Amino acid sequence: MSSSHLSRRHFFHGALLAGAIPLGGFGSVASLKAMGYKSPNEKLNLAAIGAGGQPAADLKLAHSGVENVVALADVDWARGKESFERFPDARRYRDFREMLDKSGKDIDAIVVGPPDHMHAYCAIHCMQAGKHVYVEKPLTRLSGEARMMAAAAERYNVATQMGNQGYSHDATRVACEIFWAGEIGEVKEVHAWTGKPSWPQGMTKVPPPAPVPDTLNWDLWLGTAASRPFAAGDADYAAFVADRNAKAGRPNSTDGFGFYLPFNWRGFYDFGSSLIGDWGVHILGPANWALQLSPKYLVSVECIKKSDLPPFTFPDELTIRYDFAARPGMPPVTVYWYHHANGDAYLPPGMTIEDARKVPGEGPQVGPMQGQGGFRMGTGGVAPAQAPRPAVRPAGPANRSGYNLIFAGSKGYMGTSGRGEGVGLLPGARWSEYKLPDPYLSRSPGASTGSNHAAHLHDWVRACKGGAPACSNFSIAAPYTEWLVLGSAAVHVEGKLLWDNAKGEFSNNKAANQWVKPAYRKGWEVKV
Repeated sequence: MSSSHLSRRHFFHGALLAGAIPLGGFGSVASLKAMGYKSPNEKLNLAAIGAGGQPAADLKLAHSGVENVVALADVDWARGKESFERFPDARRYRDFREMLDKSGKDIDAIVVGPPDHMHAYCAIHCMQAGKHVYVEKPLTRLSGEARMMAAAAERYNVATQMGNQGYSHDATRVACEIFWAGEIGEVKEVHAWTGKPSWPQGMTKVPPPAPVPDTLNWDLWLGTAASRPFAAGDADYAAFVADRNAKAGRPNSTDGFGFYLPFNWRGFYDFGSSLIGDWGVHILGPANWALQLSPKYLVSVECIKKSDLPPFTFPDELTIRYDFAARPGMPPVTVYWYHHANGDAYLPPGMTIEDARKVPGEGPQVGPMQGQGGFRMGTGGVAPAQAPRPAVRPAGPANRSGYNLIFAGSKGYMGTSGRGEGVGLLPGARWSEYKLPDPYLSRSPGASTGSNHAAHLHDWVRACKGGAPACSNFSIAAPYTEWLVLGSAAVHVEGKLLWDNAKGEFSNNKAANQWVKPAYRKGWEVKV
């Protein structure tokens, strides 16, 4: 390997290569404590915005029986019951702004996990108050908000992390090392995919207004989004969902039946970014890291296929194409993202599914967390029902290789799976004979937990206490989110959208920029 290539890689990844412990030890720099950092031996005082579901899981792992949880905010106290009961001594709030006002002096760091349209508003308020933040993925709903988040993190000098836990898995880092070692040559195409969403999409009408549940503050839930009546499921919506589930072979249930809540919001244009932000941010992680993708190299984005264009939710099936210019030492690359109905969306030319699969039980083992995240070979990134995990994974369905991202290189192919939690060379026979390159990137300091999700939270907690920056801190996560969620903007228009990075907007379609630069409801504006 040439010294120039090594130098370029060190420039890209210096923060991670510096090692888990800063010179002199955690918190050894005199100014850290003045900036709100704690000694590693001190307990963090944690809070959360969102006390049920995913943020509750994040908070539990950040706490890990070691740190303190002092405050919780949730606009729906029925949803927040999970953390309310787990941490009964924590003060409870509906409005996180009140939490900052009344409990702010007691809070060091905050897990931010409301719906996507509120990520930037909540996180920027927290950073302005000097709080370290862990923000669930995708970092923001719209591209322009991601740039604001990066600016805020730099300005307020706090420890940050986005919740794409695949970045803490050994396999994601091994994928980078295999590529940088030159094993598959130059990569000019990447193909990544997932299945249909579990939440309903494609509705053509909103049910009539319904009474707001007593436990929910609907106005606070809407936050930055335009005002509208609360809606629950009616008979027409129930029939739509039942038909959708039947076609997908899923059991139908009306338990907790709702229109926007508790999780259906992710498919709405105004609140989420559908599978692009929900799973794209996980699945495309190894490509983002290995290929050093960035909005400054983005040339264009285009939705080249979609099943339809529903009025207020994303379509179920679509294909997004991102074109990037050459990066230092790497040629231009095209990245394809598919919402695909069944099976693998891409296979290398002339290769069958059977060729592409890993050889079960053979090839190098990658890291102590291999297989974490509930994914098995052959699922294509779809989480199976909980069941004992076999020691040797089955080959999987006949129409799936087990990968959900494939790097197409000039000398061969490499696949990754899950959230970047598996890696292999294609065909599988090549992997069975392969020896991994020497480790280049430092491994997650929380790898001993046995869970990449826990490791990812511990990585952030360590950063909050003066350790090295977390692996998906906003200097990394914000540019990644910025280019990724431009795909959700491309869904709304026909044709190629040309990206002007200096202005942070599309240069050839001004109307499309409404899906880049957000418009906030009066009184809910976001300012860095």
